Amino acid sequence: MFQKKPSASEVDGVQYRRAKTWQIICYACNAFVGMSVYSLIGMASYSASIGYGITTATVGIILMLARILDGFTDPLLAFVYDRVNTRFGKLRVLLISGYLIEAVGLLCMFNLCSSKGFGLPVFALTYIIYIIGYTVTNMTAQTLPAIMTNDPRQRPTIGVWTTALNYAVPMGMSMLIYTVILPKCGGTFNQDFLSTVCTIVLIFAGIGTLIVCAGISAYDKPENFEGTNKKHESLKMADVLEVLKHNKPLQCYIASNASDKLAQQVGSQAIINTMLNGILIGNMGLATTLSMISMVPSIFFAAFGAKYVGKKGSKKGIVTWTCVSMTITAVLILFFIFTDTRQIGVIGSWNMIVYVLLTLLQNGSNMCITTSNNSYMADTIDYELDRSGRYIPAVVSGTYSLIDKLITSVAAVIATGAVALLGYTTTMPQPTDAYTSGIFWMTLAIKYGLPMLGWVVTLLAMVGCPLTKEEMVNVQKRIADKKDALRREVIAEHMQ
Repeated sequence: MFQKKPSASEVDGVQYRRAKTWQIICYACNAFVGMSVYSLIGMASYSASIGYGITTATVGIILMLARILDGFTDPLLAFVYDRVNTRFGKLRVLLISGYLIEAVGLLCMFNLCSSKGFGLPVFALTYIIYIIGYTVTNMTAQTLPAIMTNDPRQRPTIGVWTTALNYAVPMGMSMLIYTVILPKCGGTFNQDFLSTVCTIVLIFAGIGTLIVCAGISAYDKPENFEGTNKKHESLKMADVLEVLKHNKPLQCYIASNASDKLAQQVGSQAIINTMLNGILIGNMGLATTLSMISMVPSIFFAAFGAKYVGKKGSKKGIVTWTCVSMTITAVLILFFIFTDTRQIGVIGSWNMIVYVLLTLLQNGSNMCITTSNNSYMADTIDYELDRSGRYIPAVVSGTYSLIDKLITSVAAVIATGAVALLGYTTTMPQPTDAYTSGIFWMTLAIKYGLPMLGWVVTLLAMVGCPLTKEEMVNVQKRIADKKDALRREVIAEHMQ
């Protein structure tokens, strides 16, 4: 009969911990929080202009400074994370608190204070409140995969579910926002439109927070936050610098992922999507729908990517799928140059079919990169536990986020600066604006050129990364041996 395939624990000689499938799905529902809010905060530049009368250039500077502040709050949360221990747990308290703070900031920014005669100071204050809540929620969520499982085959599976929902949620939100809400609000970005979107997003985010809390309740226990050292020392700011200086895989991850994310965030700004879908393609609603259609099948790529990562390791997955994404994006650039972009918006045309297929392949390869990155971050946390003997997931993820956000803080400035060069100095691009060659080349450079540069940085960074699949097996063995030795030492002391 068929022989049962040996588990990762049997193959590697390490007793891995594993999460249940329903727990992984519940954790992945964090996308209802992060990605729905991501869809909303991309419209912050419109809220600033419409609701607070702030000029385009000033908006870019405000968003840049806000993201820099966001970066510095991330490592600070590590100290809060280390000290929060209640009878309701650590993780659930932080997730719910973060959502409530975030909701207050967004509700004020897009609804309660918008178009009420307030100016720059109030907009900046509401954005800061949002940042604090976002930091608490996002940083806590980043520590969960490493806590739930250390099985090298299952970690990519977490990436599959999170990647699928991280793409599906904004996809669904975009369809709802641009094909249902926007037409009902007059077809242009106005105060009624922004307020409606804000309310819907906060409802989705609240539901997502409760689902995540249900899924991780079994792991929200003090024993899951212990290291391999007998003595527990309180965190100090020097620990953040020490981790950054000596954790080589983290350094590689920062260079790789931050460059990719900068390109992604610039290209996903609402003003850039308006130029691509509304002006170049000429049909905002249909173009958004086409993007969504190309996204759905590509989600299955994440499952294939996870299997590849489970077999080859996180580093190999990042390198392989980055090369694939670069090739597909190069073809997309050539397609836009040699085709009539307005024909993409014509249902049934070959232009539309080719665009959907290429976008599907690009989204699929990008999902495989994301799956690899999710697994790699969890590996980096375990690498730090092996290196220093301290289980400090919030410090590792917070250190990454600090550098990441300092780099990506210029995303809004790049986007608003780019459209300002096109003449949008006091207004924002609208779907009904005229098509020009300047808009074409600027959109192409931002949407596809920047990601190409980011991927080049990724490949260069991964050359010096020591965290291969074989090394991760050794890391887990050393951690298991150290914890076993500590356990025997504690038992021996109690018997004396």
